[in-house]
Amino acid sequence: MTQTSARLDRLRQKMRETGTDLTAIGPTAHLRWLAGLDPHGDERPVMLLVSQSYAGLLMPTLNALSVRQGTDLPFHTWSDDEGPDRALSELIAATGIDPVAASVAVDEAMRADFALRLLDALPGARRSFARATVGAIRAEKDEAEYNALKASALLNDRAVMAGFDALREGMTEEDVAAVIAAAYAAEGAAVEFTSVCFGPNGAFCHHHTGPTRLTRDSAVLIDAGCRHLGYPSDMTRAGWFGTPTDEFLKITRIVDQAVGAALSAARPGVEARAVDEAARGVITRAGYGPQFLHRTGHGLGIELHEEPYIAGSSTRPLVAGNVFSIEPGIYLDGHFGVRLEDIVFLRADGPEILSGLPRDPVIRG
Repeated sequence: MTQTSARLDRLRQKMRETGTDLTAIGPTAHLRWLAGLDPHGDERPVMLLVSQSYAGLLMPTLNALSVRQGTDLPFHTWSDDEGPDRALSELIAATGIDPVAASVAVDEAMRADFALRLLDALPGARRSFARATVGAIRAEKDEAEYNALKASALLNDRAVMAGFDALREGMTEEDVAAVIAAAYAAEGAAVEFTSVCFGPNGAFCHHHTGPTRLTRDSAVLIDAGCRHLGYPSDMTRAGWFGTPTDEFLKITRIVDQAVGAALSAARPGVEARAVDEAARGVITRAGYGPQFLHRTGHGLGIELHEEPYIAGSSTRPLVAGNVFSIEPGIYLDGHFGVRLEDIVFLRADGPEILSGLPRDPVIRG
């Protein structure tokens, strides 16, 4: 059985469990994960429709030959001079669903005009999002995905430490990012993102790496990830260039304790919000609740951010195979920020951290 066939089987089982007659997937990460396809994306409608008896693609003729190299799924093609309506009607008919009474899960990342064209062709259909079908099974990683994520994480460890090791007075955040990028490239990986933050810039949760120069006795925060074997990594470590202050060491200890509390709370069957509450409770009791500005984590898989989200509003029960970040932080405006982030693979007995690095402050200079 091919990977696509196995994943279609898992999708159909989830559709039966959720009472979903049809899942509609656009040219998004859902399609890359399910069928290994990344067709050219523009205004021409492309979608995969999956029912219990059929799976086929609405496909522009001009892209059909190139996409055919990656799949044996049936195509319903259309040309620019005729438009997609006929081909879409034929595809819907091939799925065998009742177009006026079906339950349809629509890819939440699909272009709105694609989704509305489909829904206009299914009058009376009950509508939901594909996060309950494709998204749910994507969130339960298998061992092959674990292996790719682990390799990506360990490569990221080496690159981030190369960045810390390169710290020199006067260099810019961009210089450090270039060191990290070169470390990725040397091992055949690509930059997914890099955020290097010197001094007060670390208090900005989503700081954009820039021309700020490193001065002695400054905090350094590096949040970075590569894409390797098709999967991203994501990890944050906090450090200091020079002699760290007592305040920095205190804040780092508190954040590390918050990570530990979240790790202890993360178990299959536990609601995601309980993990957030565990980390947040440590920081709040230490007096820095208002300085923890974001959720505790996000899922990671073929996308850098995906289900499950580790937030106070999420009642989603965690399950074995979930992969997500634990990344509490304390941000002191005008001074520095400390965030410590690890990606974990949730096993039946608890979380396995993918990184091999300790969370101790990285002191250089």
